[in-house]
Amino acid sequence: MTPADQPARSRRTTERKGDVRERAILDTCEALLVRKGYDAMTVADIAQGAGITRGALYFYFGSKQEVVTALVARTVAHLWERSEATARTDEPRRAVAAAMQRTVELWNEHGPVMRTAIDLSLTVPEIGELWKRTADLFIAAITAVLERAGVQAGPAPDQAPAMARVLCWMIERTFYHASQESPQKLQEASATCEHIWLTSAGLTS
Repeated sequence: MTPADQPARSRRTTERKGDVRERAILDTCEALLVRKGYDAMTVADIAQGAGITRGALYFYFGSKQEVVTALVARTVAHLWERSEATARTDEPRRAVAAAMQRTVELWNEHGPVMRTAIDLSLTVPEIGELWKRTADLFIAAITAVLERAGVQAGPAPDQAPAMARVLCWMIERTFYHASQESPQKLQEASATCEHIWLTSAGLTS
């Protein structure tokens, strides 16, 4: 082993440890959102749950808000993947059903994170931008499904892009409220949103 090899190996080891520690911080933050909510949890709570000192946490994140922003980014990355998968599905009915099922799964798994993202999107610019990008991707996926179902492309209110935008924000708000009640309510909300989406696409007959 040459002297030049040693620092490189050390750096790789440090990076791996850093990834594990950062994941522990984000996992703890998500658990605290479930138990305490954003306002009540503290940096000390996050550090304690992750098994590190507050000083060590500040090596990775400068504030509680930064931790939550990173957690939102990790969560919406899954939503982006699911939206893209929907856009690639050929048959519109299957695409709608798959999109709604994936959305239910995401809200069941990460509901508190999603609600926190929505709550903070107007006051935390980084989260607002993440949420806007997420909505834009989901709108594009819905637009693609509507167009494959025969809805005309264009800027008019009865054409696919405008309809997709309304459907996206309807789904967001409906799931936001239903996720605070129960998984059953979330499933019921999904069924209603799916029916409205299919109706808009002319696929209910």
